[in-house]
Amino acid sequence: MAPSTYFLLASLLALATSQAIASDPGPLQDFCVADIHSPVKVNGFVCKDPMA
Repeated sequence: MAPSTYFLLASLLALATSQAIASDPGPLQDFCVADIHSPVKVNGFVCKDPMA
């Protein structure tokens, strides 16, 4: 194969891999149960301790 073909294949593989890695994970980690008296804070908001 010609060097330009290798370059094209490597470029397509890099683009496909970057799209797979940049995908949005499931929304499970996006939720925080509010507990106003909790000392645990996530991004400045009070959250219920996940171990409690």
